[in-house]
Formats: sequence, C-alpha cells, structure tokens
Amino acid sequence: MTSRKKNDTLSFEQAMQELEGIVANMEQGELPLEDALQQFERGIALARLSQQKLKDAEQKVQILMSQNGQTNLIDFNNDTHQSE
Repeated sequence: MTSRKKNDTLSFEQAMQELEGIVANMEQGELPLEDALQQFERGIALARLSQQKLKDAEQKVQILMSQNGQTNLIDFNNDTHQSE
C-alpha cells in the first residue's frame, strides 16, 4: 500500500496520533539517518494531510453557515474570551 493510499483512509485524529508518535520517536535521537529522513518525510505528509482536513472542515462550516444566512466566520480570539 502506498503512502498516498494510506493517507486517504486516515482520519484527522489518526494522522495527528501518528505524527505525535513520529515526533516522539525522532526526539529520542536514536534513529539512523536514513530512518530519520523517512520519518521526517512521513511527518511532513501527515502534517499536510491534517492541514487539508482542517481546511476542508472549515469550508464545510462556511457552506453550512451561508445556507443559514450567516455569511462570515468570526475569528476566535483568546484575549477577548478570557476573564482574567
């Protein structure tokens, strides 16, 4: 199975979990160079996949909101929502 086919079946959560595992593995610093490069390449692919899934979800929300008469998303800003 190719990485591309493998990526197509991953959920956002699965991609993030695999990415976290790769990061933890690489942080140990015990991988041979060739393995580290392969892990890095896989990590980049997972990060891109996760970004695309988030973008797709945002577009779906935007479509649903526009169907209900709301045309724009409002940016979330932690500073305005904190009570401290």
